[in-house]
Amino acid sequence: MICSVNTMGIHGIRGSGVRTECYISNGLPGFDIVGLPDAAVKEARERVRAAAKNSGLHFPTSRITVNLAPANLKKAGTHYDLPILLSVLSACGAIRRPNSSCAFIGELSLDGMIRPVNGVLSMALAAKRDGIKTIFVPAENAAEATLARGPAIIPVRSVRELAAGLNGEATLEEEPIWVPEKRSVLGLDFKDVLGQENVKRALEVAAAGSHNVLLIGPPGSGKSMLSKRLPSILPDMTWEESLEVTQLYSVMGMLTAKNPLIRQRPFRSPHHTVSNAGLTGGGTNPRPGEISMAHKGVLFLDELPEFRKDTLDLMRQPLEDAQVTISRVSGSVTYPAEFMLVCAMNPCKCGWYGDPSGRCTCSSAAVDSYRNRISGPLLDRIDIIVEVPAVHFEDLRARAEAEPSAAIKRRVDAARREQNMRFGEHSGMCNARMGPDEMRRYCALDEQSANLMHRAFDVLGLTARSYDRILKVARTVADLDGSDRIQAKHIAEAIQYRAVNLGNQ
Repeated sequence: MICSVNTMGIHGIRGSGVRTECYISNGLPGFDIVGLPDAAVKEARERVRAAAKNSGLHFPTSRITVNLAPANLKKAGTHYDLPILLSVLSACGAIRRPNSSCAFIGELSLDGMIRPVNGVLSMALAAKRDGIKTIFVPAENAAEATLARGPAIIPVRSVRELAAGLNGEATLEEEPIWVPEKRSVLGLDFKDVLGQENVKRALEVAAAGSHNVLLIGPPGSGKSMLSKRLPSILPDMTWEESLEVTQLYSVMGMLTAKNPLIRQRPFRSPHHTVSNAGLTGGGTNPRPGEISMAHKGVLFLDELPEFRKDTLDLMRQPLEDAQVTISRVSGSVTYPAEFMLVCAMNPCKCGWYGDPSGRCTCSSAAVDSYRNRISGPLLDRIDIIVEVPAVHFEDLRARAEAEPSAAIKRRVDAARREQNMRFGEHSGMCNARMGPDEMRRYCALDEQSANLMHRAFDVLGLTARSYDRILKVARTVADLDGSDRIQAKHIAEAIQYRAVNLGNQ
């Protein structure tokens, strides 16, 4: 007898429909799973057999063949356990055949309990696209699955409970749609940072246009302190952005049943020993790396020159395309990677080059060698480069409370509203992501501004990419100023963010 049960697969962060087909025939007892299963799926045979027997259900001793269709796509993960079990039990008549409009997801324990799995949100969204009406998921994943706002979500805790529900012996309750609680956002605030007004202004411009930033300064000047407070002035995420980020964290198993939705922009800060695969993603079954986990948020690289040069250069393509593609023999996976790159570095190895105290012990050659660890093409993709001087004694002694993040965020939100009106509210585009067409339309310069740009181009030795990035920053400065057109003062401020000499620009 043949029986089919619907389930879902996942490729990257995108779900897809899978049919679990079971055929029970005469012959020597055996249990085979076909359809390009990975090791975790093949091991389901033992989990399925033990879970059925320990739940008091009859498990056939015939020859069993389970096919996961479509058979040409690789199947990975333990969430196929439950549909495999149901297809076997339905084929042998131990339970009623599930409705064709239902799908089942879950990992089995040997005692018949149903464990949570990763990627449930992506699979629920795929089920919604495929017209599935009801999804049975592990109870701990139920709140996450309701975020798809489509199919009915039925939480199940054990095989015995699910079997009773399918046979009409018990009623399984639908999970209500999870609604986030309103709560005040408590976190790091710019009011704690004394002095450094020019750096705060640069970060405000960066937040308003989603520009990449490099902070250069001696130890203790506040580079890390300022960078960690950047998320407090970024615009709130839209529902679509939250879902997209949540899918990534769901695939990585980083959600909780109490808080299944990512509502704050991510802030990722990998150590400088991070591997290439750790930064961009990889593995036999490719998983997202740090640049994807920072999607729609901030990727902070402290002590930038200490990172391996080849690791840093891997970011050049994702910074342009806002996505990363990982290719393996079995296929390729594309993960989103639209992030703000925020970097911090010392001016030299000892950290005190250019300090008035004169305590730098580095030679000119050592300073150049340290700075040249960062390639020119990567620097070319950074919009704002700003020096962070040591904090003055007077600023520390005054202890006057600085401008809070809430006040800065209001200006940033106003600038983003201008961009939403310009590019379309649902386009998700900001000034840093403008293409050639948008730049021709919205970054036109008057004669005075063009002359200023011409001089800067010659004096600073700018590239075409640097020129475009200055225009984008100037457009953001104009938005913060409430101006429809870019003026010379906006160009001048944007140019000063590229005027820091690193020797390899």
